[in-house]
Amino acid sequence: MNSTEQALESLHQTATTIFREALDGCSIETAFDRRIRFEGDKLLRLLPEGSGPATVNLKDYRRIYVIAMGKAAIPMMEVLMARMKRRLGLRGICCSSTIPEDRSWRFRYFEGGHPLPNEGSFAAARATLALLRKARKDTLAIFLISGGSSALFDLPLDPGISLEDTMLFHQALIASGAPITEVNAIRKHLSAVKAGRLALAAREAAKLSILLPDVPLRSLDALGSGPTSPDHTTVEQVREILDKYDLLAKFPPSVKAFFQREDLPESPGRKGRLAPYLPRMPWADTQAIAYRKAFSSALQYEEKAFQDSMFEVLLSSHDLVENARARALELGYHTVVDNSCDDWDYDDAARHLLKHFHSLRQDHPRCCLISGGEVTVTLDRTPGAGGRNQQFALACALALASHPNEALIAFSAGSDGIDGNTRAAGAIADTTTVRRAVAFGYDPKDALAAFNACPLFTALGDTVVTGPTGHNLRDLRLLMAEPFPE
Repeated sequence: MNSTEQALESLHQTATTIFREALDGCSIETAFDRRIRFEGDKLLRLLPEGSGPATVNLKDYRRIYVIAMGKAAIPMMEVLMARMKRRLGLRGICCSSTIPEDRSWRFRYFEGGHPLPNEGSFAAARATLALLRKARKDTLAIFLISGGSSALFDLPLDPGISLEDTMLFHQALIASGAPITEVNAIRKHLSAVKAGRLALAAREAAKLSILLPDVPLRSLDALGSGPTSPDHTTVEQVREILDKYDLLAKFPPSVKAFFQREDLPESPGRKGRLAPYLPRMPWADTQAIAYRKAFSSALQYEEKAFQDSMFEVLLSSHDLVENARARALELGYHTVVDNSCDDWDYDDAARHLLKHFHSLRQDHPRCCLISGGEVTVTLDRTPGAGGRNQQFALACALALASHPNEALIAFSAGSDGIDGNTRAAGAIADTTTVRRAVAFGYDPKDALAAFNACPLFTALGDTVVTGPTGHNLRDLRLLMAEPFPE
């Protein structure tokens, strides 16, 4: 093994270590201790930068409902329950990608589907709506919402839309290449449990949403498509997004017909919108007074639903990136963070980050460029085995091939431990990836075009495999360099 190969092997190990330690540092239990504590009968929000009071007195409520959803639903629920201990009137629902072996009799458990919803997703949504509709003024509803909830927990507004059609709808959105905020704007307008509709179901209850976002912090209402958050998207915006990506042609007939309705309902959350639960009302002058009365009542209904809502962010992609930055600095790398390509197309993001990386290493031969957030992939065919992280890594590999004999790598992995339709979290590319892949009989350009990067990286032993992590703090990309070997 020559000096370049030794340096590359060391970089592979170092990047993997930085990723794993950054993820380990994002402990849900520790985050609860920093943000939310229980002292006797009081729940204390230690960083009350969100709305609502800093203290919630649990003795004020006869009933406590806990709704946990997403890839981190189980660890979030377990940490919360360990701190709340036994309380009369506590009931809950947990919907995640797995069902734990040790289950509490106070909860109903559902195994939802991801990246496409399944029967469990629908069943969990129906059970949650039924439970929340029992909420009264003496009820506290605690929502534990993490990434993956948009698919794991879903139910169409129109009961005529089947599960199969809902799956095709989600599949078309995933393949569109649209950023997550645009994807979720469309999901919100189809769903009976997104865009604040869970808050509406528990209108009279006090509501605390504890969030573990896999979306940009500026777009928290996109987490799980905002089941408890007032919506800030409009029907007009949805129609523009549908046209932008020509999505109606890709939707099944029932979903296409829903979005083509002239009376497509606005989702709740902003004054001046027609609430989605109102029937279509005629605009004839003779009924104008009755319409305005019903419209005013609907707005008051919505306002009440969001008045008693509190929100707290436990962890975010920022924590993952900062942990990685601190560890890279400890290891002696000149470290820079560049999150500017969040939600960019993977190829554009690769070009941008590689340009920044090569500029950085001119003055700092031992450096680490860190990037958080997610990239997008637009599918124009049935994909092979891979995901956005492996697609990004392979795009970097093709560019790094023009730097032979240099110790440079590009690492990209998802914090949930799952990349696309594979069991890998991501992959590591370096200056020898293309050469080694060709030697194994793979064509990297063909693999990239076919969205089939996983077999190539698996053959090279360069996939990043963690198994499901119980987290979803978006992705982490590391571009690292060691000084040129002598």
